[in-house]
Amino acid sequence: MSKINEAGWDRIIRVLLGIFFLYLGWGNVVTGGWEWFFRIVGFIPLITGLIGYCPLYKIFNFKTNK
Repeated sequence: MSKINEAGWDRIIRVLLGIFFLYLGWGNVVTGGWEWFFRIVGFIPLITGLIGYCPLYKIFNFKTNK
């Protein structure tokens, strides 16, 4: 099982950012290519924030939790 490498504040920011991006994409706030960009990219911070694990943090041996 993966170890959590994100602090609580980091996870909150990621979840909020993911929700905001998904709102932009699915809420008809933006259109065209940006709509699809936000629809897809919004899931990345949302999921990593919910599970508390960021693969890029692991690659670069970085973590925000102590």
